[in-house]
Amino acid sequence: MRELDRHSHPPFSHAFTSPLRVAIIGNGRAGNALARALRHAGDEVDGPLPRGARPRDADAVVLCVPDAEIAGAAALLALGPAVGHCSGATGLEVLGAHTSFSMHPLMTIPADARADVFVGAGAAVAGSTAQTLDLARALAARMGMRPIEIAPGDRAAYHAAASIASNFLITLEATAERLAATAGVEREDLVPLVRATVENWARFGPERALTGPVARGDDATVAAQREAVLERIPELAPLFDALVGATRAVAGAGASV
Repeated sequence: MRELDRHSHPPFSHAFTSPLRVAIIGNGRAGNALARALRHAGDEVDGPLPRGARPRDADAVVLCVPDAEIAGAAALLALGPAVGHCSGATGLEVLGAHTSFSMHPLMTIPADARADVFVGAGAAVAGSTAQTLDLARALAARMGMRPIEIAPGDRAAYHAAASIASNFLITLEATAERLAATAGVEREDLVPLVRATVENWARFGPERALTGPVARGDDATVAAQREAVLERIPELAPLFDALVGATRAVAGAGASV
């Protein structure tokens, strides 16, 4: 993936410097957040509209529907305006004969997302033509995001990385919360640790941010931790073992730098 910036790419075409007329189809979190953010940016937004709606006079139609329903939703639209989706894992072929693009915010969207929820985030973009790629870049930039062009063959890897960074992190913290509860420790007690860890990873990278018994080579403490896991929540032992192995690899990479 490569970030698209003003130094290596021409500026957005003049057609995209004026307020855009964007139709949003899909009334879930993504559709509502995109509509709110684009309105905040000064664009004319129609929607979120239900699937099957046929928007008129739009410069672009953005489908914010589940991945498996993108092709069906696109097939209901008349040819004309550019049609895009906001899926990270899906290519452009599902949009059929439409002039197409995609724009996937690299950001988790809460139910109560504010208009500035996307500011500072990356956005994976693609386009079937130079103009629609320019359109995807413009939409991302208008909401405060940094466009990143993703090649078709890289989309699954890109989306897997996003899932690990966001979705799997929640699963990991849920596991930590479950084990901590057996010792009378609550979620709020872990939160400062988690926040500091993420900030250190962002600032220093994984090797320098890593702390704890695995990084120190303290095998006795790791063994005692594993015994506690086996005693209290034995089904978590395989996950614990896998994480210890992966953490040792990170620690080893740090030692060789």
